[in-house]
Amino acid sequence: MTSVAIKQLFANSREKLVRHLVKLDPDDQRLRFGISQSPQSIKSYVDQINFDRDALFGVYDDELELAGVSHVAMDHDTAEFGVSVLASHRSQGIGSALFDRAHAFARNHFIHTLYVHCLTENKAMMHIARKAGMLIKTDSGESDAWMELPLMDAATLASEMFAEQVAVLDYSLKAHARTVRHISDALTGKSDPKKD
Repeated sequence: MTSVAIKQLFANSREKLVRHLVKLDPDDQRLRFGISQSPQSIKSYVDQINFDRDALFGVYDDELELAGVSHVAMDHDTAEFGVSVLASHRSQGIGSALFDRAHAFARNHFIHTLYVHCLTENKAMMHIARKAGMLIKTDSGESDAWMELPLMDAATLASEMFAEQVAVLDYSLKAHARTVRHISDALTGKSDPKKD
């Protein structure tokens, strides 16, 4: 079980999703989307996400901003996994934890095949795919990785429900701590570093 709290995201998270994706540097955006994106194209991408069909998961930092995000794009019995983690939050297992959560979600929603399409140079995504035991095919600088998923069972359902409860608690605790920090800073006259 991972120690990274991963919360399912819904349509009310669109602004935070845009902020997260815009914070990626151009090379990271290229690795995530295949090409660099303008802020407007990122907003358009987020606006078009169908939260009734797809699943998105996020890891929140202490300021309740998204440190990592995964998108599980559903298509009948197949799902595509995409992930992004801000540079300042890498090497903490966030990408792998997001994959594990996406895997459990897909399995519990009758998805038979989970796949990834990425640039072959995307070492982080290729590492996640290999670690998960996905089959990988590379051609002309792009890679496709996929795996067949077993049917859900009581353990996967319980695990997913527990993971969401942990994430909701983690978010609540971070929100409380953030409020206390901001009140303390206001009382002591400390400025908000984001405004400087």
